Formats: sequence, C-alpha cells, structure tokens
Amino acid sequence: MSPPQSFATADGTLLNVVLQGAGPDVIFQHGLGGSEAQVAEIFPVDVAFCRTTIDCRGHGGSELGPVDRLSIATFADDIAAWIEVEARPPVVVAGISMGAAIALRLAVVRPDLVRALLLARPAWVTGKAPATMAPNGEVGRLMQSLPSDEARTAFLASPTGRRLATEAPDNLASLAGFFSREPAAATAALLVAISADGPGVSDADVSALSLPTLVLGSEQDVIHPIAYARALAAAIPGAQFAPLTPKGESRERYVADFQQAVRTFLEALPTP
Repeated sequence: MSPPQSFATADGTLLNVVLQGAGPDVIFQHGLGGSEAQVAEIFPVDVAFCRTTIDCRGHGGSELGPVDRLSIATFADDIAAWIEVEARPPVVVAGISMGAAIALRLAVVRPDLVRALLLARPAWVTGKAPATMAPNGEVGRLMQSLPSDEARTAFLASPTGRRLATEAPDNLASLAGFFSREPAAATAALLVAISADGPGVSDADVSALSLPTLVLGSEQDVIHPIAYARALAAAIPGAQFAPLTPKGESRERYVADFQQAVRTFLEALPTP
C-alpha cells in the first residue's frame, strides 16, 4: 500500500487518499462514519487493479471542512475532482452504503468519468432521507444535545435501540460505536446531515445508466435493506445482483463473499 496522500478540494479542505496495488483504477468509497480501513478489509489484494479510497470530509484522515457543505453531492464532487486530476478516467467507481450513494451519483452526473459501477449494501435507492436512515439521525441529534455517555444510554433504551437489538444487532453495534467516535461534534454533524440527504438522482436517471454494474446486499440489515440492493439491480439495465452472508451471521464469510464478488466483477471487465 502506498503512503497516504493529501488532496485539496475546491474550497481548500484537505482529504486523505490511500492507494493500493497497480493497474486500472478502482475508486472505492467507504460508508458513513467509516474510512479507508473499511474498504481495505473487503477489497481483494490479488487483483490487478489500483484501489483508491478518498476519505470523505470528516472521515478518516480528512478534514471536516465547512459544516454546511456536508452532503453526498459535495463528497461526489470531491471525488470527481480527484479523478480528473490524478486518475486515468473513465474508472471503476464503487462504494459501501454512503459510498454506494456517492458512486451512483457519480455514474449519473459524471458518466464521462465512470466505466463500471459497484454498489455494496446501499442505504438509499434514489429518494432523500429514507426511514431506514432515521436511526443515524437520531444518534446525531442525541450527540448534539447530551454528553456522549448519556446519549448512548438514551439511544440504547429508546424504541429504536430496543428494536435494533432484536432485528439487527450488527446495525445497533455500529450505531453505538458513533458515541465514542471523535471528534464528537463532527460525528454528530455528519450523522444529522447525511441521514437527511440522498444521492440526488431520479429513478429515470438510474434506469438510463448503461455500464457494467454489480449490486451487493445482505439480509439482517435494517439500515441497508436487501430490498434496496435488489431494487437498484432491477432498475439499472443489465446490472448483476449478488448476496452477501450477513455480518451478524458470520463476519468471516461476509468478508470472503465480498472479496470474491469484487474479484469476479473486476476480472470480468474489458481491459480499458
């Protein structure tokens, strides 16, 4: 893995960029609250591609920048700017959860930059603020109004916390982790802003896409319903869908499934 690089956005926010491997470019984005490490876990190291992950604003080693600019559109614009300057477009664009929304937006608004698309565990289809993202917003608002320990206790005791403990314990563990994520104010701002956001594309936009696409989804996931993954796979012409073992069932098999699906998809793409 190459040493991290810095990239300055149009408004001067410095983003952390990590590159791994050699070959055609794959831009692979993390989920809300994640970082490059989330992608490193599931990306196969034995493929002949250069995997790049740009920590989004307020994530990993990247600066937060202006709070009023925290949005999926801004994150997508930042990545488009990096591709234009540093990559060899068109490139493969991929993402997990929030990263999938970023990737989908890029494929729609900058088709000149994207030659293939991989959407993993999408948390949106096309609309803004889906009900499934409400727990993230709830966590963010509690963090804005209470000390972290009190906010965590309140969330776990709330109807949402109790429901997730039964329906999706892996989702609950991820949400509970936000209460110890630093800096707390930045975490809260991200959760509130992004949970109310969306990819900013229409159903017609998605149906008009024409590029190799793989969509991954898993059961036992309230934040990233498998129905969303299946809906996107059905809407994008020619898209493939592949299931992942739920993390709550076996994290080891989840990672193995993910790596194999990415490997198979990338190796089947035409040489650019």
